[in-house]
Amino acid sequence: MPKTVAIVSGGLDSVTMAYHLQAQGHTLHLLSVNYGQRHLVEHEFAAKAAGSLGVPHDVVDLSPVGRLLSGSSLTDPTVDVPDHRNGTSGESPNVVPNRNALLLSVAFAVAVAQKAEAVAVGVVDDLQAAPDSNSAFIDSFLAMERIATRGYAHPDLTLTAPLVRLRKSDVVSLGEELGVPWTETWSCFRGDALQCGRCAACTERQEAFRDAGVTDPTTYQTSDSKELP
Repeated sequence: MPKTVAIVSGGLDSVTMAYHLQAQGHTLHLLSVNYGQRHLVEHEFAAKAAGSLGVPHDVVDLSPVGRLLSGSSLTDPTVDVPDHRNGTSGESPNVVPNRNALLLSVAFAVAVAQKAEAVAVGVVDDLQAAPDSNSAFIDSFLAMERIATRGYAHPDLTLTAPLVRLRKSDVVSLGEELGVPWTETWSCFRGDALQCGRCAACTERQEAFRDAGVTDPTTYQTSDSKELP
């Protein structure tokens, strides 16, 4: 049963990953990172996942870094989170520069200290996602960490991204098999009391459930582009 430090934000992908890893026999320590994101409510859902799985959960506070990450709607209060529009192109205002590299660096440091055998991250390979959310990045980051932690880490320390070759709808299908409680996951970039149903993360969430043929139990601020009563 490998000891694994799993980066879990509280989102659909990372929570499903945690359930999957536990089902595979991993001994989990869930790790969330506060990098100054406006949707910090997601960590409440990471804590719920840890409680349901019966595993420890810690939040690392890197919030001062967020103040330096201007231009991203997730960390810059002067940039609004846009509603998702199909067919848009160009740079996404929702991308946080080097976010996964930042999160993974913290997770590897924790893994080295705890002599864990793996670090896990719930990225899904998506050509429209940030460039640090694909298998090429995962492979390269592991190669770097094997150099950086040589002689200090568990000799078998590795980086696993079990969802990286899946579509988001595949993640929903996997979560259904594992019994993931979808209402205890958070996707929305806005971080209000309810998930907005309009931002890119909410739209991708709704599309994933629809494409998987699974009923989406999420209560959104909007449904089918109309305000809920």
